[in-house]
Amino acid sequence: MLELLVVAVGGAVGAAARFMVDGEIRARHNGGFPWGTFVVNVSGSFLIGVFSTLFFTLAHHGVPSDVALLVQFALTTGLCGGFTTFSTATVESVRLAQSGRMRLALANTLGTLLLTVLSAGLGVAVGGMFG
Repeated sequence: MLELLVVAVGGAVGAAARFMVDGEIRARHNGGFPWGTFVVNVSGSFLIGVFSTLFFTLAHHGVPSDVALLVQFALTTGLCGGFTTFSTATVESVRLAQSGRMRLALANTLGTLLLTVLSAGLGVAVGGMFG
């Protein structure tokens, strides 16, 4: 039950952060490309990479595994899961394609895929430097 609570709280914080970050970016960029969702997903993937190494770092430094796992659930599944949004990115690509903006749809789809994977890898590397 505690795991569910920490994921729910983390998810609520992540969703609120996504709403704020996306809104700020949309207010500054009124073009056709969905920069808000793109930035959220790339930065969230980086954080997931960093946080995914945290469990091992905490365990290595003597933190009990059940506590480290709760932190992991709160940060990756909860916070980052609520922050990132694959479904919105895919819908935005479909809408771009439907409106005839195929290049933007392709840039959003491929750019999101490529940069989120690279960001997650970079996050794992950065997180590993603190272990």
